[in-house]
Amino acid sequence: MTSHSDGLKFAYWVPNVSGGLVISNIEQRTGWDIDYNRKLAQIAEANGFDYALSQIRFTAGYGADNQHESVSFSHALLAATTTLKVIAAVLPGPWNPALAAKQIATINHLTNGRVAVNVVSGWFRGEFAAIGELWLDHDERYRRSEEFIRALRGIWTEDNFTLKGDFYRFTNYSMKPKPIDPQPEIFQGGSSRAARDMASRVSDWYFTNGNTPEEIRKQVDDIQAKAKANGHKVKIGVNAFAIARETEAEARAVLDEIVAQANPEAVQGFADQVKNAGKASPEGEGNWAKSSLEDLVQYNDGFRSNLIGTPEQIAERILKLKDAGADLILLGFLHFQEEVEFFGKRIIPLVRELEAARDRELVAAE
Repeated sequence: MTSHSDGLKFAYWVPNVSGGLVISNIEQRTGWDIDYNRKLAQIAEANGFDYALSQIRFTAGYGADNQHESVSFSHALLAATTTLKVIAAVLPGPWNPALAAKQIATINHLTNGRVAVNVVSGWFRGEFAAIGELWLDHDERYRRSEEFIRALRGIWTEDNFTLKGDFYRFTNYSMKPKPIDPQPEIFQGGSSRAARDMASRVSDWYFTNGNTPEEIRKQVDDIQAKAKANGHKVKIGVNAFAIARETEAEARAVLDEIVAQANPEAVQGFADQVKNAGKASPEGEGNWAKSSLEDLVQYNDGFRSNLIGTPEQIAERILKLKDAGADLILLGFLHFQEEVEFFGKRIIPLVRELEAARDRELVAAE
């Protein structure tokens, strides 16, 4: 039987970079500064959100002219909250696992275990060139990320940790203090075969771009079958851009305006860059591999999850994503503070009611 403890988790994208979450000239009442984000984190925490995910950017582009570093920014949000968990994005290459392990372990102690890490396997090739980092082929990036995660876990749980890898080497390394239990959760993104395979072996959570329940189910079935064969368990997070309004027509009008005011040059530039991500995978099935230009107006295909409409419609669609295997919904919004509060007050309670009704049906059927 599904219990409330098995209820869907909700997370939001931390707007720690400028430009909001859509590549559009539409007004976005979303700030990227620390004062805005502290208040946003407190609003999210008070309204039923479980996690916040910080973004990692090193250079300007596609509206993100300013970027705050993810790990330090995550710590600031944790310091402003009491129960919210914050997922700090790190990028193998710029980060060595020894540095990441030490950073996250320290923040783990300072925040009573509320920090998690998102290991990002690829982003923009141009960023790597700008900061002098080697850009690996698609599947090699995931091989490195898997080794990175194995190093994190080893450092956090073993004394005299030794690893003779292709990318990282450790010899009798003992880090103290180690994180308090339970160990920090490790998230990863992706949609490609290499990403799914990696998740089935080492990650606690797998984030995938927005998509229909049917397409999400295909990924989930593949990951879970492989994870079971590996004796591993992994949970699934799905990206979505929510536009909740009192009527579906109002919500659809907002989407139409976002797309109508999209910055075509910036969207095309983003499209060109992400060819180095999903489309670069050998099977062509990774993130953004099948995205239209309209999809790319929202960085992670958030429109494709179709959380656009009334609170009731959105809650029902969220349950369909859960039925497809989602354990967490990662949300972006146009106007973060007010829309996170609206979502928490109006939609999360509806989801909990639907989950409770499902529980009662299961009990009645036993």
